[in-house]
Amino acid sequence: MLPSLYISGNQARAWSVTRAAALGAGLGTLAALFRTLSPLHQAMSDSPGWRVVEIAAAALGFALLCAGAAALRNVIARRLIWPELQ
Repeated sequence: MLPSLYISGNQARAWSVTRAAALGAGLGTLAALFRTLSPLHQAMSDSPGWRVVEIAAAALGFALLCAGAAALRNVIARRLIWPELQ
């Protein structure tokens, strides 16, 4: 579903940045596992330590991306959609 500027009669609320980060970390972990465990993947090193680093980096990257998107959405919504709540 695409985001909308429609304001419903319900109480408006901000997105949880913590929840977005947690969901992003989970998504990043799944994406990295899929990539790392793929039969076509040629790792830089055969050591399992490198794979753990790769998975952790992807999880952190996705978590930061999703948290940043949620925080940006909250800032925009406070300034454009809910200016009376300030």
